[in-house]
Amino acid sequence: MICKIRGKRKAINLALLALLIPGLCFANNGNRGMATPPHKAAQVKNIILFIGDGMQLEHEVAYSRYLTGEDFGLVWNQLDYEVPVATWDVTTYNGYARQLGAAPFAYDNFDPAVGYDANRGGFERYPLDKTGEDNYFLRPRFATDSASAGTAIAAGVKTDDGNIAWRSKDPSDGAVKTIAELVREQRGMSIGVVSTVPFSHATPAAFVSHNVSRNNYFTGRGGYQGLGIADEIIQVTQPEVVIGGGHIDYNSGFMSRALYDELQAGSEYVFVDRQPGVDANQALLAGAKEAKKNGQKLFGLFGGAGGNFEPPLVFHNPGQPTVEAATIENPTLATATTAALEVLSTNENGLFLMVEQGDIDWANHANDYFWMMGTVHDLHEAVKAAITFINQPGDQLDWSNTLLLVTSDHGNSYMRLNPALPLGKGELPAANEILAWNQSAAPGVEPKVTYGTGSHTNELVSLYVQGAAAELFSLYEGAWYPGTTIVDNTHIFEAMKDFALDWQYEGWLPGMPRNSFVSGKSVGGAR
Repeated sequence: MICKIRGKRKAINLALLALLIPGLCFANNGNRGMATPPHKAAQVKNIILFIGDGMQLEHEVAYSRYLTGEDFGLVWNQLDYEVPVATWDVTTYNGYARQLGAAPFAYDNFDPAVGYDANRGGFERYPLDKTGEDNYFLRPRFATDSASAGTAIAAGVKTDDGNIAWRSKDPSDGAVKTIAELVREQRGMSIGVVSTVPFSHATPAAFVSHNVSRNNYFTGRGGYQGLGIADEIIQVTQPEVVIGGGHIDYNSGFMSRALYDELQAGSEYVFVDRQPGVDANQALLAGAKEAKKNGQKLFGLFGGAGGNFEPPLVFHNPGQPTVEAATIENPTLATATTAALEVLSTNENGLFLMVEQGDIDWANHANDYFWMMGTVHDLHEAVKAAITFINQPGDQLDWSNTLLLVTSDHGNSYMRLNPALPLGKGELPAANEILAWNQSAAPGVEPKVTYGTGSHTNELVSLYVQGAAAELFSLYEGAWYPGTTIVDNTHIFEAMKDFALDWQYEGWLPGMPRNSFVSGKSVGGAR
């Protein structure tokens, strides 16, 4: 049998695939033919998932140029596998369906090309593919929000915007289990979420809570057992690690005082929170050491006036990129990642950790280039910290049993760098060289950075993978988007589930039409 698999920037190990999946021949034609559905290729014991909220490839390129002078010089550009990802949700799908005169989304019959049309949006991420139509993304603008995008990655379900691990807007059409819940229940793995925005915000919430509205932070309605998001996380799900923003002394919108008092008084968690003048990096690592020693869980509560960590500051220093912490009172995302892994890695059954740099998105909403650069730096250092942790000897993590993923939940801002005025290592544009979406260019000044919107976009985003069974993500290439290498964001869940749990691969059989989905059985379908 001769099989051809479309190559990526990193070569796929075809020999390994042939050994792992006898009889499989996959091409990017919308169907995946297989004689026998294969079992999982390797038992993944640990999954570390990074999400740069609102980060698209152009943001990555911008920071890479600042850090290295090259377009693809970031740590995740060196990982073994890379693929573009479609991010549409049910709300996005229905917007395009109305425009096209097509039927609205239904779980048992939908066409993924309505959600993302590669012929109009591009077969690859911008700037790798510059054929995408501005009008397709901006006029009108349809795009997922972080709640439904987080749900797609966490639970493999397409849903309406605003839903947190919840199937639809109907309160009775309820909660769906997430990858964190599944690996804990079925494998006894420890679970954790880390974010630079409030721990009850959309992305972390989608992995460890369930609600009909992302805004029900602690209102006591709309979610599992009628609980708000923060209440469910702290009182029901109780992940082994929670680190995030939303400290009540700085912003009271994300948790109640009663929950804060419960954390301070309880014995479940070693509780570390923001304190004036206290170095949060040292305090959080000390808390992790205590939790590890005593077999406890770890809760780190930080954040500032907006609920998020104050982002790192970047400086214009040609040839010498310079980044400084805005305050010592919040930890870096790298320290938070290390602290989480210290606690979670004590479980010999393995771990699932989701780490979000959440205010990349906030920066892009504001069309704030400097804020965005600081937050992408924060994510970059956190991924480096995780790789260092995996590489260290003497614990249960190594590359044979650990899957590392770096991705984004959606695009934001339609930011574009001016190819005629490229920025080099350590260089930042002047303020008047940045053109926000609602501004006009200053007389005589050609912008180096432009923004097309202050909102989310339906652009393709990136997925980078390293570690155990990483090559098998290629099975999903083009499955929903024939003739491309694009995977869907729901496929990230499917791959993590297939790798971590002792289940068979669930894909199309030969000849099955693309819109034939069986509830609970299709790749990325209803569950």
